[in-house]
Amino acid sequence: MKILIADPVAKEGIEALQAQAEVDVKLKLKPEELKGIIGDYQALIVRSETRATAEIIEAGKKLQVIARAGVGLDNIDVDAATRRGIVVVNTPTGNTIAAAEHTIALMLALARHIPQADARLKSGLWQRSDYVGTELKNKTLGIIGLGNVGSEVARRAQAFEMHLIGYDPFVSPDYARNLSVELLSMEQLLKEADFITLHLPLTSETKRVIGAKELSKAKPTARIINCARGGLIDEEALFKAVEAGKVAGAAVDVFVNEPVTDSILFKSDKIIVTPHLGASTTEAQALIALEVAEQVLAVLKGQPAKYAVNAPQIPAEILSVLAPFMQVASTLGGLARQLMEGQMKSIQIEYSGEIANYDTSAVKASVIGGLLEGISEERVNLVNATFIAAQRGIKIVEQKKTTCENYASVLTLEVGTDVGTTVVAGTVLRGDTHVVRVNNFWPDIIPTGGYFLFSDHRDRPGLIGAVGNITGRVDINISSMQLVRLQPRGQALMILALDEPLPEEQRQEILAMPDVYTAKLVKL
Repeated sequence: MKILIADPVAKEGIEALQAQAEVDVKLKLKPEELKGIIGDYQALIVRSETRATAEIIEAGKKLQVIARAGVGLDNIDVDAATRRGIVVVNTPTGNTIAAAEHTIALMLALARHIPQADARLKSGLWQRSDYVGTELKNKTLGIIGLGNVGSEVARRAQAFEMHLIGYDPFVSPDYARNLSVELLSMEQLLKEADFITLHLPLTSETKRVIGAKELSKAKPTARIINCARGGLIDEEALFKAVEAGKVAGAAVDVFVNEPVTDSILFKSDKIIVTPHLGASTTEAQALIALEVAEQVLAVLKGQPAKYAVNAPQIPAEILSVLAPFMQVASTLGGLARQLMEGQMKSIQIEYSGEIANYDTSAVKASVIGGLLEGISEERVNLVNATFIAAQRGIKIVEQKKTTCENYASVLTLEVGTDVGTTVVAGTVLRGDTHVVRVNNFWPDIIPTGGYFLFSDHRDRPGLIGAVGNITGRVDINISSMQLVRLQPRGQALMILALDEPLPEEQRQEILAMPDVYTAKLVKL
């Protein structure tokens, strides 16, 4: 077995690989150089510098596995690797402790003004009275995101006798309770927390999750920490809030653009900054390297990898049946995620009709992937779906019945939360995904990759026209509309396909209309 290491990896990992394979370490290869030699190797190990593009992957005729020594996969064309049957692995937990400890370190530094006091004393000034701090004991820590790092932060904060509150709709209440975390809405967390720390992946849904509006809800004594991803916080809004005294301070380890040596955040003495040091410990780098080595060797021996990010190959004859329903499953997961309210507790998946005769593990993985898209940094697939759901304390129940009314096969997803249940169902017709159930209603929606407004309301004259008037005022075109009702002048569901997303102000205007119960913007 020949393994190419194209980016720096800790010696512990290299030594583990060398014990069982031939290892070449060739750093700073140009794309053409990598393309020229990759055909000789069964495995490629990278960090963030080397790009495993589709062209490189195509040249790797012997490649069986590509490993990322870290979390992010932006530099690996996962789809191209999957098409070639190449397993892609990463190490989502290797830097967990390092990132959690750096979060705690920044929280302490914020509380006691450590960097500022250090700089002032070294400049020749002894000014104790300027740096009166605050204790962590009995303070409230708000944790946004209770994944691997957020959970470890919670465990460590308990030692400081802090009150822990959290926001993460995608962990079970039991899981949060075991961490001594009280689950709240985002708005309530912002209002109550003395310290706020973010532990989310950066996605289209989480980009600028903390902006001027959110900062205005925080206490003026609140302090904010971001060791997760640059872009989760609006940097200009954070700077203005700190300088205006709307929040007491901030500590930032990650930035929108990196590397960076000139940021608006550098201009405030109340904001502590570090150059993306979250994973920069000797132990974390060694653990990441060992995790990569373990997984690469497992794949080369024909064994499953612990953190595979793409699904293994499915036989062609089965894939032809499952692939369309994997798309249905992903769509239903995403729809349920956007329609549900409250804290997720359970998932029930029902396979009806012909689909029930097959191994539906890949379909289940697609459901979970749709539910957790943008929520978990781990790419959910056939290998890790059940593991990731279990990590978050989510219970999954599957049911199969070989009979099905009206359709050859139907997939039904029921998501239970602490405030209710969301039910969606879908099928495949003429090769296309169709959503055929939303709670008690039976529409027929073809996802277009665009925006839909779902409005649950009482059926009455004039309401549809009033909604159309609101969208028309902001120049948003309605490309199609469906109205499904339980009975005349009874409960009804209106689904509008929109050419553009409806602004929040107009959504609230619709929601405020008489007899409108919900108005949710969904991307399908």
